[in-house]
Amino acid sequence: MRRETFSQISNLKISNLFFLLAINMNIKDINFKGKKALVRVDFNVPLDADFNITDDTRIQAALPTLRHILDNGGSAIVMSHLGRPQKKLNEDGSINTRKFTLRHVAGYLPNVLNCIVKFADDAIGEETEKYVAELKPGEVLLLENTRFYKGEKKGNSEFAKQLAKFGDIYINDAFGTAHRAHASTTTVANYFAPENRAFGLLMENEIKNATYALNSEERPITAITGGAKVSDKLLLLESLLDRVDNLIIGGGMAYTFAKAQGGSIGNSLCEEDKLDLALNLLKTAKEKNVNIYLPTDNKIADGFSNDANNQFASTSNIPDGWMGLDIGPESIDTFREVLLNSKTILWNGPMGVFEFENFASGTKAIANAVADATAKGAFSLVGGGDSVAAVKQMGLGDKVSFVSTGGGAMLEFLEGKELPGIAAIQGNVA
Repeated sequence: MRRETFSQISNLKISNLFFLLAINMNIKDINFKGKKALVRVDFNVPLDADFNITDDTRIQAALPTLRHILDNGGSAIVMSHLGRPQKKLNEDGSINTRKFTLRHVAGYLPNVLNCIVKFADDAIGEETEKYVAELKPGEVLLLENTRFYKGEKKGNSEFAKQLAKFGDIYINDAFGTAHRAHASTTTVANYFAPENRAFGLLMENEIKNATYALNSEERPITAITGGAKVSDKLLLLESLLDRVDNLIIGGGMAYTFAKAQGGSIGNSLCEEDKLDLALNLLKTAKEKNVNIYLPTDNKIADGFSNDANNQFASTSNIPDGWMGLDIGPESIDTFREVLLNSKTILWNGPMGVFEFENFASGTKAIANAVADATAKGAFSLVGGGDSVAAVKQMGLGDKVSFVSTGGGAMLEFLEGKELPGIAAIQGNVA
């Protein structure tokens, strides 16, 4: 498996402005001794009915940055959101603090950081200011959910200014929210001089790996895209056609392509208003010498349920009353062969209805193929909820080159969009 990614990156002719600017803003160049670092992380972790953390991946991903600050004589004031409290208010219109409080995370942090972790019941305010003032080097203060304030999602300057006064240095390590122009991810950076703001180690890794994958000279480059709708991945598909040699398309969006080419897809998901678009994408791919791989067979069902009757059918000949919910064995073999002959792989999106165990085989097979290709020397980047879930569920997280923590953020980065959380550190946001 290839682990020399960063040294390879330095030798690339990279046109991505994000990366060119980002490498000059290294957290390791900052002196944290005696300083308070305001750190934006992504602790939006899943909780069970009793508010126990069921997956600490995002917490683990932030630990290297926090440890670096503490080990170098600094203290950390940590900000994050948890869920969508403004959209799920109590019946009286108040914030559901019991469900969305970051106190659920505060009790967990000392076990993984091995240091004193204090909790502020508010993200801002006089009491929080006292906590900050009393914070000693080597200690951590976790602020309450930033989304308890409407000003967070609005990118409110006054809210950001109140957060900014807590720290001497601002570190953004929340790649998962880098595509959101929120107060704690974007606006707050305006209140710190360029030399006092930087990406955290996680954010830096995300940028470096994504940039490498997009600009790799190790060919062939294969992108795997899945998901329900062509419209959700349109910008990604168009962007990839300028970068890759092979494009594998699975998931619900594949049936729009199948129908556009005259196939019978039964009750499968289809965007009728995107048929011409699908044909145009196929035409463009041909003009750019990009090989498009669509499923040739599928596992179909007579209802949208894990327990529905199922069988296999050709993609272009799905009976009425049946719908495709996963790719079939022939498609799996074809896709696997393409992947095993690839040198660079990007994967975003499932091959079927991954949440249904009976229709998860295609996605799992792709996960195995990506891992096997990586073992042969390919560089592989996995990003997107179900893709990442498949890799982790199968214990393959350390068998691929890089697993992104950002779903929507990684998607927008691969589409070529400027992410506000990245641009703010670079000083590109007013």
